[in-house]
Amino acid sequence: MRFLATGIFSAVVDFGLYTLLFKVAGLPLPVAKSISFIAGTTTAYLINRRWTFQAEPNRKRFLAVIALYALTFALQVGINQLCYYALPDAWWRMALAFCVAQGTATVINFIVQRAVIFKIN
Repeated sequence: MRFLATGIFSAVVDFGLYTLLFKVAGLPLPVAKSISFIAGTTTAYLINRRWTFQAEPNRKRFLAVIALYALTFALQVGINQLCYYALPDAWWRMALAFCVAQGTATVINFIVQRAVIFKIN
């Protein structure tokens, strides 16, 4: 439940910033998504480390998280862009592309964090 609550909050940060940067500031789609991904995943990591998994700071864990987030960064930005341009130009296109990309990254992050990263001492 904590992972879910953290994920929802982090997704709001991510999507909110993504929307502002793309729709309001006019940044290119991959640039807006890249910046919002970094903000959302940083939020998620900090909350998950302390609240969800109750783990102390650890250099090896931090490096593992950076590797995981680099992978999910590429996946999420790529999937978002593919979906955005593959979907019809409708009012729901941006949100659906975001949800597909976010959902994929969330599943990968949860599995790797729970099974590997927060078991590192």
